[in-house]
Amino acid sequence: MKVRLLPSQRQFEAEAHEPVLTAALRQHLNLPHSCKGGSCGSCRVRLLSGRISYPHGRPAGIDAAEEAAGYALICQARALEDLVIETREIRHVTDVEIRELPARVARMERLATDVMGLWLRLPAIEPFTWQAGQYVDVMLPGERRRSFSLANPPHDASMLELHVRRAPGGAFSGQVFNGMKEGSLLRIEGPLGQFVYRDGDRPLLAIGGGTGYAPLKAILRQVLETGSRRDISLYWGARTTEDLYEDAWLRALAARHSQFRYLGVTSELVHEAVLREVPSLAGFDIYAAGPPAMIDAVRHELPRQGADPARIFFDSFDWAPA
Repeated sequence: MKVRLLPSQRQFEAEAHEPVLTAALRQHLNLPHSCKGGSCGSCRVRLLSGRISYPHGRPAGIDAAEEAAGYALICQARALEDLVIETREIRHVTDVEIRELPARVARMERLATDVMGLWLRLPAIEPFTWQAGQYVDVMLPGERRRSFSLANPPHDASMLELHVRRAPGGAFSGQVFNGMKEGSLLRIEGPLGQFVYRDGDRPLLAIGGGTGYAPLKAILRQVLETGSRRDISLYWGARTTEDLYEDAWLRALAARHSQFRYLGVTSELVHEAVLREVPSLAGFDIYAAGPPAMIDAVRHELPRQGADPARIFFDSFDWAPA
């Protein structure tokens, strides 16, 4: 099936068995999206013509009224016929070339009981550029893929740093924890995603949940290591203190940089700690990355304390669909 995008007039092909978003990414079109699991609503488009189906039922990120009004979530929608869809442009991200490359596992380190750090080395002759906050897809057999944020900033490009959480029955994370060795060869595609650092003078507030910390680490390093003078605060929430697997490094970093403040949160929800600690959120650029429930709370609760919804940038982490 052919899918035509408005207003750009770009076209791509989608197979009947694959989500429309997957088809777009496969053909190097980086359309708006985040969780890929149907929870966050970031990939919502207006369906102008054609029919789609949801094999697993209408996803949680869209309600019946929105569906009736012609909206669809393309991370879950399959095309039943040729489509015309309307979606916003993301020029500042699509300027970066999306590429598929081999990557060798140069280093592995257990960061927490269920989190493995992977450092991937790319071919020296293949340039790879990205923006802090973006992610790559690890390509798996059967045209499957798993998404992982880059935890290192573009100015430190010797290797790509990924934080992989063990997922129950996970096709890739199971391999990482049970059989992968240093020297293993993977294929990746990227950079992907619209969750990117934006230069500016406003104070920056970063809110992470679990391995949602990874893209925030890249943004944090981008700020502190490139001469930016903007203030940055990081609130990182996790289930246990062990899950705050770089807590000591972050505390040491805060001790060295007066512009950086860090708080690890295990005793309450991380957005509640932000609301308690920061009386007014007006004037902040807010970057949030973590599970869908955390992102939903950030988007709905923080504006009640002065946050500008237009200055809340988010990346919703969800389990990849089977």
